[in-house]
Amino acid sequence: MGSEVEQKATRLLKGIVPDELLASYTRLLAEGACKRDEAPDLIGGIDQVEALTRSGMAHVASSGPALPQRLVPVPPDLALQATLADLTRRLVADQERLLDGQRRMAETHPWTASVDTETGDRLVRIITDREEISTVSRALISTARQDWMTLDNQSVERPMDELTAVPPPPSFDGHVRCRAIYERACAEDHIGLRTIEIAVEAGEEARLLPRVGMKMKLADESIAMLPLTPTGLSGALLIRSSVIVGALREYFEMLWERATPFGAVSPESPLNDKERRVLSLLVEGVPDSVIAKRTGMGLSTVRRHTATIRAKLGHDHHHFAAGVAAVRRGWIK
Repeated sequence: MGSEVEQKATRLLKGIVPDELLASYTRLLAEGACKRDEAPDLIGGIDQVEALTRSGMAHVASSGPALPQRLVPVPPDLALQATLADLTRRLVADQERLLDGQRRMAETHPWTASVDTETGDRLVRIITDREEISTVSRALISTARQDWMTLDNQSVERPMDELTAVPPPPSFDGHVRCRAIYERACAEDHIGLRTIEIAVEAGEEARLLPRVGMKMKLADESIAMLPLTPTGLSGALLIRSSVIVGALREYFEMLWERATPFGAVSPESPLNDKERRVLSLLVEGVPDSVIAKRTGMGLSTVRRHTATIRAKLGHDHHHFAAGVAAVRRGWIK
């Protein structure tokens, strides 16, 4: 039975990355980190080391010029984010090659131009027309039958106004759960704050994070819209692939657990500096033994800190759950 963080990695990445790469990543996670020159023996060869670093699932770190470099795994949620970014780039490239090939085929055999190209567009479609992007973006909300989820940040091409807000339609009431995660800066701008309030008044559940790296719209687990530019107004991906949309749903749920409910007051953390350091690793699902190595504390000291953290939380949370609970209370960011 693997550790909780290894199980989480498998749940998030199984079917998204090759099984061999996932096996190498989970072995590195179990170790916490290893010397770079020992990594090939640990995880299955230099090719696997290069694949992990190239995909953003691990990085090489150094504590100083006199110390050996280490191969360090990134947390599973960041590994998923890096994998999705890489997959998106490859999908765009594949789609462009497909469209180029279809154009060449049409030029070589004109009668093929009338063939239905819906199959090529079914899983991933690139939209670059601004008007069409706006139309599809507004219409997408009506396709949700159970869940409507969005990520939003301050990347805009023009000043915001209250007309920017797109509250849930009345038909959502009692039928579709509408949730949104906003970058905290959105709520710090008076117009941004008002747009969130309008949506919340209409039935939206809103939460805030210090930073939201990209915009996203997701209807159930059937269709998603991702930006190809920071604002998404000049390029977007419309995705119907169940594998990718399912992974995006997992990513949203992870962020939702970390986010602070809109309007909630973040209490001052009752933790001292060492406890916050331990907790910041707990939220990544790092085992006690690895926390001891990273912080230079003894294992018994780490366990004493984790027990104190659980006591202050008022529940017998374990590892990752304790971190999630503390993040939601605003004790760490």
